[in-house]
Amino acid sequence: MVYSLTYRRPSHVTSSSRSSIDGDEKQRRSSLESGSSGLSAGIPEALSFDKIISGGVCPPCTVRDFMNYLKYIEYSAENLQFFLWYRDYVARFENLPASEQALSPEWTQAQAEAEAARGGRGKQTNPQVSEILNGTDFADGQGGKIDGQADPFHTPARSSTSVDKPRAPSEYASSAGDHTFASSQGAKSVASQAFGDAGMKWQPFTMQPYRDEISRIITVYIADGAHRQLNLSAREKQALLHALQNTTHPSAFQGIANTVEFSLRKQAHPNFIRWTICNGNRPRVIFARGLGIFCIVAGFIADLLITLSHAGRAWRVLPIIIWMLGFATLFAAMKGMCVVLHGLHHRHLRPWELFSDDADGMISEKAMSHDSLVSSSTNSFEDEPWIPKYKKRNIIRKIFDRQIWIDEPALRQIQDTIFLQSILGAFVISAVIVGIFCAVPHGNLF
Repeated sequence: MVYSLTYRRPSHVTSSSRSSIDGDEKQRRSSLESGSSGLSAGIPEALSFDKIISGGVCPPCTVRDFMNYLKYIEYSAENLQFFLWYRDYVARFENLPASEQALSPEWTQAQAEAEAARGGRGKQTNPQVSEILNGTDFADGQGGKIDGQADPFHTPARSSTSVDKPRAPSEYASSAGDHTFASSQGAKSVASQAFGDAGMKWQPFTMQPYRDEISRIITVYIADGAHRQLNLSAREKQALLHALQNTTHPSAFQGIANTVEFSLRKQAHPNFIRWTICNGNRPRVIFARGLGIFCIVAGFIADLLITLSHAGRAWRVLPIIIWMLGFATLFAAMKGMCVVLHGLHHRHLRPWELFSDDADGMISEKAMSHDSLVSSSTNSFEDEPWIPKYKKRNIIRKIFDRQIWIDEPALRQIQDTIFLQSILGAFVISAVIVGIFCAVPHGNLF
């Protein structure tokens, strides 16, 4: 079964093509298109963004494959890492007791606009938080000013009436719990500096749920010079820090979450599907193109020699086989496919897959995303051991590198469609060329 013969693979999307879209437009377009089929853009429903994120696809289209593409090809793995963390954070926050959720009320658009107009001057406690803290040491006017020399992130001991229930475990957070984040004084220091650089005159409430984790996220994704700093505008960053100063509610991240999701849906995802359709590495694809051109030239020479000879016109039809092989191979290679690999429904292993251990290959998406959150390392891969090993491989070995079966049925269906298009296109062009040769009079030269 194949798709329509008019099928076109996803077009390559560059960052410049979406740079003029503001945040509100991103949110509207992402909301409208998140649940729609991507077949019109060359992406079938079975390979939609939501299917990939939810784990409803097979290799080589899984979340782990998507992450590897963003890391090694597009150099923007931080977007998917943040997106996975945010989805999990929303789920964990919704599972908190109502008493803890009340400490971090929802951050609305009206509050964001008011905060931006106020410029972050002075301390203005959220009314809901003020009501909860009334009569405690944290109420307005009860405590003194924050000592500039003291740790602004120090959490006072909770009273016996304070809710101290264990929070829902995270699939993407540290297995040790929130105290793992609390032990990182460096994260708190960087987060405090980020608030200060944004013009914040007071520090956030440390008793709000997941405050230590939010400090860690600021350190990894938001602060200037962060290891995995998101590509945010100054306005987006300022608005986020103002929101996080008041609350740890997931709505504080809504603005940049929309930006990141839009980038993943409308740029990274189509480019990933386009790249995944290619079943051969670059040396193999170049070799296939050269082989196609060679067959085309060979067919031309064969037809030319037959035309110049005393042979009958019927003999001029025989080179159509060579023409078809050449054009079909060339057309498929122009879309990154090798017809030989396609016949086996195989693909080449990626360079980073060639030298990975079996145990590494079995890393789950959850474990991978956990590392992306708790690790402070960058997404740089220049020092990974597979790079020098792959460079040492000679060109012949790269052309005939190791292969693996393509598990995803929808991807095989796309490749079947492209292969059929190549065959039909090659037949039409070959028939036209052979017809022209058949119409030429005999040369009778030999």
